[in-house]
Amino acid sequence: MTSTDTERAFAASIADVRAAAARIEPFAHRTPVMTSRTLDEQSGRTIRFKCELFQRVGAFKFRGACNAVMKLPEAIARRGVVTHSSGNHAQALALAAKLRGIAAHVVMPSNAPAVKRAAVEGYGAEVIECRPTIADRERTAAEVVARTGGTLIPPYDHPDVIAGQGTIALEFLEQAPDLDALIVPVGGGGMISGVAIAAKSIKPSICVYGAEPEAVADAAKGKRTGRLEPATELPTIADGLRTSLGALTFPVVQALVDDIITVDEASIVRAMRLVWERMKILIEPSAAVGVAAVLNAPPTERCIGVVLCGGNVDLDDLPWSRSAPRAQQ
Repeated sequence: MTSTDTERAFAASIADVRAAAARIEPFAHRTPVMTSRTLDEQSGRTIRFKCELFQRVGAFKFRGACNAVMKLPEAIARRGVVTHSSGNHAQALALAAKLRGIAAHVVMPSNAPAVKRAAVEGYGAEVIECRPTIADRERTAAEVVARTGGTLIPPYDHPDVIAGQGTIALEFLEQAPDLDALIVPVGGGGMISGVAIAAKSIKPSICVYGAEPEAVADAAKGKRTGRLEPATELPTIADGLRTSLGALTFPVVQALVDDIITVDEASIVRAMRLVWERMKILIEPSAAVGVAAVLNAPPTERCIGVVLCGGNVDLDDLPWSRSAPRAQQ
């Protein structure tokens, strides 16, 4: 598929990604690329790690949320923004809204970690609690939009969010132009969609692989069946990836992502601990999924870029301090 075809086919194009990069440049960090001789030896590949854990709010999510918020016309922005999220997108939207000086209203489930709720409130957002179901989150968010007149900015299935996440690939290929392949964790698909659109437009020969926990392998299944598959209800330590692809992200994954690699819970924990011990960086379990993929089932390409998507970890509940990974208890 050519870059022109990509621009016609999907919710975001390489032009949108480049515009997003310029839009968020005053606010977002340009995250570093790191290497590890140990992980190179264990994988038999040359690996470059894009460290999005050093992004604002500790995760890549700030890129998409910032682009969506900063792109709003002034008259619309004044009414504020709304989302539903229990994790990194909630914090990212709250911070982006604070930087623009507008209100943010965040619907969070009642079982969201207290530390995440405190972070969202710390950025000045209003938190509206709901029951911990997708249906109730969406219903409550719709009520908040009706009450406030704010603009709904969902966590991943939004053109401006996808374009913002695609700026990861712009930076990565500037920092490591020799990359033959990319491995990107997959949840709702906003990040891998933006990355695939940008990477394939800049370097058509590059391969893009998703990485997903076996427990919630809806993207891998959908890649095989050609249908948008629902996420399972099974638990995984990589809870940031327990989301199915969306209407906008699914077509991108089908067309531009070469394959989805799945990994088990024990492999995720081992990869997370290995990165902590050898690279001295505190990645979260969702980021470890990409590392586990390149260690357990590395693609044939020699120089592989892995996106370490975030570093928001509950330090009071580390996986290796438990008798078994969460999904096996």
